[in-house]
Amino acid sequence: MTLYSLAPSHPARAAHLMLDHKGIEHRVVNLPAGSQPIALRALGFRGATVPALKLDGRRVQGSRQISQALDELQPDPPLFPADPDARAAVKEAERWGEGAYQPVPRRMFRWALSQDGDLRRHLIEQDRMPAPALTAPAMQPVAALFARAVGADDARIRSDLSELPRHLDHVDELIAAGTIGGEELNAADFQIATTTRVLLNFPQLRPVIQSRPAGEHAMRVAPRFGREIPIRLPDDSVPAA
Repeated sequence: MTLYSLAPSHPARAAHLMLDHKGIEHRVVNLPAGSQPIALRALGFRGATVPALKLDGRRVQGSRQISQALDELQPDPPLFPADPDARAAVKEAERWGEGAYQPVPRRMFRWALSQDGDLRRHLIEQDRMPAPALTAPAMQPVAALFARAVGADDARIRSDLSELPRHLDHVDELIAAGTIGGEELNAADFQIATTTRVLLNFPQLRPVIQSRPAGEHAMRVAPRFGREIPIRLPDDSVPAA
């Protein structure tokens, strides 16, 4: 079983954690950033995004599709509760986590990468790519293309920042209701916590998140994920801690 990923991808990390949760042996192949559309199609996948899982001859893409496929393959431990009401609540939380919450750090990161040559150089140096002084400017058109692909412009980033407290409130509410954060983790835990965990890697946002139940939940589910990414968000739009 092979999981195709990008190293910084939080949906792919969610899929990896779900596989670990079930004790399913697998290997993770991290594709070079930007190569995934071509690489995945060459591997027989229809879509162009990770996570992408080769599973007993099947090809499954998307964190929600993978959670469903894993429960069908190996029911225990379950990723969805047996109780119908609890199951519906987890599925709704997972849908919200993928549709509304998961894109937020992706847009912020791609926007920052398209705007900030110092950030591009920092990441290139960390990855030990050659000639960072030349490579960082050369990457700007590609970074801008990836930002446009997810609608990551100035207005959207300011909107994401203004909506972040409401998103975090919702995560806290899901924890208080027991939908996520229980003794047994479920698909929504992995979907939501990995997104929060990425946001914790953004220095300007860490004080807003770390002391909340959402922050504690992320560190419980995905304590070792990623590294600090010194993106520079608009200071006048960053929520107060």
